[in-house]
Amino acid sequence: MSVFRRSEFHSHTVLTDGEVVGIEMIRHAVVKGLRAITITDHVSFGNIDWIVQAEIAECELARDWEITAIPGVEITHVPPQRLDEAVSRARRAGAQIVVVHGETLAEPVAPGTNRAAVSNPEVDILAHPGFLTAEEADLAKQNDVFLELSGRRTHMVANGHVARVGERARATLIVDSDAHEPKELLTQEQAIGVARGAGLGPELVDEAAGRAQETLLKRLGFAP
Repeated sequence: MSVFRRSEFHSHTVLTDGEVVGIEMIRHAVVKGLRAITITDHVSFGNIDWIVQAEIAECELARDWEITAIPGVEITHVPPQRLDEAVSRARRAGAQIVVVHGETLAEPVAPGTNRAAVSNPEVDILAHPGFLTAEEADLAKQNDVFLELSGRRTHMVANGHVARVGERARATLIVDSDAHEPKELLTQEQAIGVARGAGLGPELVDEAAGRAQETLLKRLGFAP
């Protein structure tokens, strides 16, 4: 199994429903040895602009530390027919990573959200997509949208299903923590455990817990 230095692309701060400010979450990621962390607070049309600007300021504070800190968003509970508009607005505000809150089994996300997300090439990750369909996984592959295997307990129950459907479509799977407090940030060993727990074989464990993160960093222009 290959050796990777962990990067995280889904985490939250007190700007929405997390427990610490952005710079504290970033500092904990530094101490845990992460190579990169993205702050992806929950957004909709009422808060996209100021959330992203606040995240940019927090990420800039970490410029002298040995970590890449990235401002992003998790677009949450936006009606599917307006999701593309929200994605465009988040990009204009400066979000470097766009995550969409998928149709998790734990929350009443509007039906059609998964499909809208994987149909948009400007979306990076569909988070905790619950009972993802084969058609949605095919669209994710076609549009290069990553499918999340979640480290969060309330969402992990569907990881096995997402892994099977994603593997059949040859879509890219990615392990993220969805951390709302520093102790929930995954180490590389824990990320591998999430991937293995979803039923992936060694090659796809390497992809979901390692190569996928490197691919996203390269997409952003960061050297491997």
